[in-house]
Amino acid sequence: MSHKGRGKSADSPDSLSNASESVLRRPGVGQMFDLLRKRHRRLILLLVNDGAIETEADVIFRGGADSEIAEIELKHNHLPKLADAGYIEWDRETGRISKGPNFDEIEPLLELLENHADELPPDWP
Repeated sequence: MSHKGRGKSADSPDSLSNASESVLRRPGVGQMFDLLRKRHRRLILLLVNDGAIETEADVIFRGGADSEIAEIELKHNHLPKLADAGYIEWDRETGRISKGPNFDEIEPLLELLENHADELPPDWP
């Protein structure tokens, strides 16, 4: 993308408010968005935030041809990534899931998603 003029467009990084810019440059913001990229991880975090899950069995999608694959992804991908980030505590032996020591870092972003869900397109992932 080329910029012929020196004026600042509304979408240019220079037009960001100081508050927005400081939020986007905080350490760990990229990791949060990376972890929220997958729908299953978003769902797990939202359910943990609402106190709606206690074990991995509460978030395993049952039925359908892909249920075994979903369970493998849950136990070998989604839960380990969330636990490594400290957003959840996950006991691999008992399957218990709870808020992790770093959950407060991602909680505002989860609440932002929940509070503004009605503003997102109906087919938004």
